[in-house]
Amino acid sequence: MKFIDSSRDPWVAHDPAAQQAGQAPAYALLALQDWLGLERSQRQQLSRGSRVGLVLPNDFEVEALEAELPALALLALQFPKWTDGRAYTQARLLRLRYRFAGELRATGQVLVDMLLPLARSGFDSAQLREDQDPLAARRALEFFPGHYQADARQPLQRPAGLAWAALAEAA
Repeated sequence: MKFIDSSRDPWVAHDPAAQQAGQAPAYALLALQDWLGLERSQRQQLSRGSRVGLVLPNDFEVEALEAELPALALLALQFPKWTDGRAYTQARLLRLRYRFAGELRATGQVLVDMLLPLARSGFDSAQLREDQDPLAARRALEFFPGHYQADARQPLQRPAGLAWAALAEAA
């Protein structure tokens, strides 16, 4: 997992005036409502000149973006409170159901304790809350080298030599 340093992040807020002046950034980050406010032709033009990312609120139904996912390079999913886990579900749906291949970024109240579930849900990067230590975050990801359950990034590994089909039929 990559940890985002705001001061070095290449993703910048989209500025429509700069785009019209031909100065679109290489990595344009838009709020969902700004993206939805653009005409289809404007979205296509922006996607041709920049890599496009969206900031999604955690109550947004990601199904609504299914057709547009191939044009998006980044989805920043928000955790307004560390106790609100709806963005985990969004990430899992985006990875498993909609096969989103771009970067999934956790933003907002992201704590070190959340990193392992974030990684297992399909997140690639996290923007830690300011009071969180990136070194502690890196260590937290190394606590568990393997898992018994499958996750959004790694399918279940079945032991060699077992006849899984026969076991399933017997059940």
